[in-house]
Amino acid sequence: MTATAFEYGPNHAFVDPCAVDDLGGGDYLLPPPRPAGRLHTAIDPRDRRRLELHAALTAAGIPPRPEDREAIESLSALSGSVNSTIQRWLHHTL
Repeated sequence: MTATAFEYGPNHAFVDPCAVDDLGGGDYLLPPPRPAGRLHTAIDPRDRRRLELHAALTAAGIPPRPEDREAIESLSALSGSVNSTIQRWLHHTL
């Protein structure tokens, strides 16, 4: 019979790190969002398309590389309908 690590040594109890309440009054690492403190600025449509394209590529398992920046910038400059089509194609690759 082979001994396992659990057979010898001190008795180790299971510790649930989520049950610890010593994180500043709660179990959250970050404070809850404050909607009143948000900036009320709109994102440029081109920037939004660029961010959405990055997210779609990453979700499809194709994380953009630094050398892909020029291609992503060029694609983001195209119309919203073209960008939506590219994202739809990427979504269907899953």
